[in-house]
Amino acid sequence: MKINRLYSILIAFLFTLAACNQAQDNNSNEAEADNQEVQEQVSEKEEAEEVMEEEMEEISEQLSIPEGARVFFSNIKDGETVASPVHLEFGLEGMEIEPAGKLTQGMGHHHVIIDGSSIERGTVVPTDENNIHFGKGQTEADIEMEAGEHTLTMQFADGLHQSYGEQMSVTITVIVE
Repeated sequence: MKINRLYSILIAFLFTLAACNQAQDNNSNEAEADNQEVQEQVSEKEEAEEVMEEEMEEISEQLSIPEGARVFFSNIKDGETVASPVHLEFGLEGMEIEPAGKLTQGMGHHHVIIDGSSIERGTVVPTDENNIHFGKGQTEADIEMEAGEHTLTMQFADGLHQSYGEQMSVTITVIVE
């Protein structure tokens, strides 16, 4: 009788052990499946971002610059002496002003780059103290500047702040008193 009971306990133990191993295998398989699903979702997201980025580049490249289009400072000439705050009036020919936010053929907005140069076409104009955005469609501004010689670059960009490049920029030197 003791042997039968011992066999029963041993069999129960073996079934319990087998069940635990099966549950552990199931949990491991579930974890692997979950991990694989997460990796697939990350991969899909990365692919979607890549496609979107490529489409935006294509759209930006499709925004052509009309022949003869240009930007200029309409109130200050190269080499002029000015007082701070420097009043700037932005001139534009061949394109039109539109606030930032959407891409429209023949449209864009101004940026002023202090002590810098034009930005390569398609590159987003940075936002910092030397790269001033006029994304609301402003056509003039007063800018506080330290005394001394400085360059001012006007850079026209599309609705996503992507530069139209050197063709739509102009750089002048001013002496701030």
